[in-house]
Amino acid sequence: MSDKLEIATLANGCFWCTEAIFQRLNGVEKVTSGYSGGKVKNPSYREVTTGGTGHAEVIQIQFNPSVITFQEILEVFFSTHDPTTLNKQGYDVGTQYRSAIFYHSEKQKEISENFIKELTEAEVFENKIVTEVTSFEAFYSAEEYHQNYYNNNKNQGYCVAVINPKLEKFIKKYKSKLKK
Repeated sequence: MSDKLEIATLANGCFWCTEAIFQRLNGVEKVTSGYSGGKVKNPSYREVTTGGTGHAEVIQIQFNPSVITFQEILEVFFSTHDPTTLNKQGYDVGTQYRSAIFYHSEKQKEISENFIKELTEAEVFENKIVTEVTSFEAFYSAEEYHQNYYNNNKNQGYCVAVINPKLEKFIKKYKSKLKK
């Protein structure tokens, strides 16, 4: 990894959806689906889906901060999921679908906390933001079939019904920030 890249680890529901969104942002070099925030080393998807490992489905983003800032990544993060539902995103329910920012530095922690405060004060969301801001400890890459899932399975039912509408909304809103 280049010294110029930074890492963000975010949990905002199913990683298939979030990976597809963040892959399209200019300045994002790599997105890896995986697990973070739990107590089991090297968990499998099957283990994580039970909710018993404590892990959240996350994406780990390698980004160029001279092209896209951590704050801009948070703007996309908060506008592409519901940060007010505890352990739930759409039909996905359980702690593995919680909203979380696993910060990699004190600067990321400060930016995250300040951004949540700004959103709260501006009353952007009707309900209280429940996104946890937690120190990053470990990331475990998800199984290979989860990587690049949407791009490899665009005609799969979940992709058509759930990811396509999210992507269309995202592309319309962030057209100027997309890769060419």
